[in-house]
Amino acid sequence: MKNNLRKLYTRKQIAALKCFKKNFWLLVLHGAKRAGKTVADNDLFLLELKRVRKIADRLNIPEPQYILAGNSLGSIARNVLIELTNKYGIEINFNKHNEFKLFGVKVCCFGHGTIRDMARIRGMTSFGAYINEGTTAVEEVVREILNRCSGEGARVMMDTNPDNPEHYIKTDYIDKADNNKIIEIHFELDDNDFLTDEYKENVKSTTPSGLFYDRDILGLWVNSEGVVYKDFNKSMILARYNKQNIIKYFAGVDWGYEHLGSIAVIGVDGLGNHLLVKEIVAQYEEIDYWVQQAKEVVKEFGNIDFYCDSARPEHVARFSREGFQAHNANKEVLSGIEVVAHLMKTNKFYVLDSCSHFKKEIYNYVWDKSKGVPVKANDDLLDALRYAIYSESSKQKSFERWTGKEWGNYLDKGVKYFGKGVEHFG
Repeated sequence: MKNNLRKLYTRKQIAALKCFKKNFWLLVLHGAKRAGKTVADNDLFLLELKRVRKIADRLNIPEPQYILAGNSLGSIARNVLIELTNKYGIEINFNKHNEFKLFGVKVCCFGHGTIRDMARIRGMTSFGAYINEGTTAVEEVVREILNRCSGEGARVMMDTNPDNPEHYIKTDYIDKADNNKIIEIHFELDDNDFLTDEYKENVKSTTPSGLFYDRDILGLWVNSEGVVYKDFNKSMILARYNKQNIIKYFAGVDWGYEHLGSIAVIGVDGLGNHLLVKEIVAQYEEIDYWVQQAKEVVKEFGNIDFYCDSARPEHVARFSREGFQAHNANKEVLSGIEVVAHLMKTNKFYVLDSCSHFKKEIYNYVWDKSKGVPVKANDDLLDALRYAIYSESSKQKSFERWTGKEWGNYLDKGVKYFGKGVEHFG
């Protein structure tokens, strides 16, 4: 039996599944990405629904309720329901309240990423909950979910990637685990022996050094220290580039007055190499100045997309009135930094030597160890750079989800390349 299980699950997943027989209140599976946490919790979720149905039959409750929560309804579908449908052929039919019945249990789906669904959760009695992506949840929503799990025998499962060590999921739940009422199981990437060694080595070699490696590969709850972009090096600074090899330009805009304002213009070749081709940095300048600078950018690079800091909506609106392709930037800090850092780690990021302010900021942009985010200094141009690259990356992912086509293949049709790496710009 044990050998048969090992054909289906990793050792850590088996340890999690064995918890079904225990009398826990909260089970938290936490650790590295792609380590198998959600697979285990998804199967436990099905077992829990069958267990709840038995309890409800004994208590003569015709329609017991169970909470399924994720960052959004979309993430619940992607991480849980579609996976279960693909694996077991389970058919999910929602009603207009985002609920469905499975094994005789009403499963109520909630997004925990905002406070919005709190009103729907209040007042209900649940016989358990499955919380997916725990660290992305609003603390008040998690507490309300736990409070609602008051049905007989109710218990809660959670899976999550690590965050900073002061995150409430870590301090309030994981750190209080007693292997009895609260059980925590830690996962590393190497725990997933269904992934090939080649795949795992590829992931390790392309994951940015420092915080992202510690969290994504080792599954550690850490804050980093030192410079943010540890993988940037002087070989990424170029004296020149060949414009013929660039297939797309776009820009990021960080408004400023007391602090520096900036525009960062990025060029991309057909292999996904990114090059900072132009920086504009100034202090104590009004919007008219930035409009004039944007006109010069458009004159040089075409009517490109400008991903702008949404903190000044009137400035974004002014850019739009001037005829620029202005958009609110995707400003997620850690996710954006990870995308930029990944480009550096994989040698797909370069900067022109003429971008002198970038060289000043890149070596002085450091982590705030106590908060787990960068110190708000030496970040004006780097914020604009992040807005541009992460927003464009997010748009590409949306394109691929919508069309089923790879963005790179769509863009580089008919484009010829001359060598590799730096040579694409040279």
